[in-house]
Amino acid sequence: MSDVVAVTGATGFIGRHLLDSLTHKNFKIKALTRKPQTTIGSIDWITGDLLNTDSLEELVRDADIIIHCAGQVRGNNYQGFEKTNVVGTENLIQAIEKQNQSPRFLMISSLAAREPHLSWYAKSKYQSEQVLVKSRGKFKWSILRPTAVYGPGDKELMPLLKATTKGLLPMINTPESKFGLIYVDDLILAINNWIESKSADGKIYELDDGSPGGYDQFKLKEIASQVWGKKVRIIPIPVMLVKVIANINLHLSRILDYLPMLTPEKVRELTHHDWVSTNSHFTDDTGWLPKTLLKDGLEKAILSDRH
Repeated sequence: MSDVVAVTGATGFIGRHLLDSLTHKNFKIKALTRKPQTTIGSIDWITGDLLNTDSLEELVRDADIIIHCAGQVRGNNYQGFEKTNVVGTENLIQAIEKQNQSPRFLMISSLAAREPHLSWYAKSKYQSEQVLVKSRGKFKWSILRPTAVYGPGDKELMPLLKATTKGLLPMINTPESKFGLIYVDDLILAINNWIESKSADGKIYELDDGSPGGYDQFKLKEIASQVWGKKVRIIPIPVMLVKVIANINLHLSRILDYLPMLTPEKVRELTHHDWVSTNSHFTDDTGWLPKTLLKDGLEKAILSDRH
C-alpha cells in the first residue's frame, strides 16, 4: 500500500500500537509528536501539537487518511480538556481544509462522549465529535467510540488488572454498574478494517469486545479467578471515600500544578451504571469482529506488559 496516513496521538498507548500495525502494512506514515523522535522506517515525525497550526498543516499535507488519536484524559478544569480535545480538533480540521485534497478522517473518541454531562472529559470528547460532525469540509469522516481499552502499555487499567494476579480486585462499590472492555489489538484491527472499508463514513460507532451484556465486578472476579487459577477477592471501595479522595486530589492539583486523573467529575463517570456498547453497526459496515474476550486478553495483556 502507498497511501499516506497522518496520525495524531502517535506516542500514546493506542497510537504506539497503531503505528506498529501501519508500519507492518507498509503505509507511509506522518506522525505528530511533542518531543523529537528517532526516525524509523516509513515514519515521518512532525514535531508539534494540536495547538501548533504550522505543524498540523505539515502533518496533513498530502495525507490520504488521517487518524486522530490525540486527546487529553487528565485535568482539573473543563478549559484544559477543551483546549486540547475541542480546539485541537478544530485546528486539525482547519489544517485539512486548507489543503487541496479530500482525505478520509477517523476520530478515535471515547464511549464517554455518549454521556457528556458526567465529566469534563466526557463533555470535551462529545464537543470534539460535534466539531467534526458539523464541519462542512470536503473530506469523509467517521468516529469510533471504544469503551475502556486495555493491553500492554496501558497505564490506566493495567494496575487494576495486575492486582488480580495477587488475588485482589479493588473496585468502587457500585455492584450494579456494567462496563465494556476492548483489547487494544482489536481496536487496531477495527481501525484497519475502517481503512479498507468504503462504506463506513459519516457515522459514529461504539465498540467493545462483544461480551454479551458487558462486564461487572463479579464477572471480572470470576474470569480473573479462572485465568490465574486462584481465588480473587473483591475489595469494595466506598463511593463516598472515593469522592473525598477525588476532592482532595482536585484541590491539591490546583495548588501543586499537576493534571489529576481522579476528580469528582471522573468519579461520576466511573460510577455510571451503563458503559456497555454494541458492535453491530460497525460489524455490518466493515466486517470487523473482535477476537479477544477478557478471559484471553487478561493474561495476554499482563504477560506482554512485562516484556
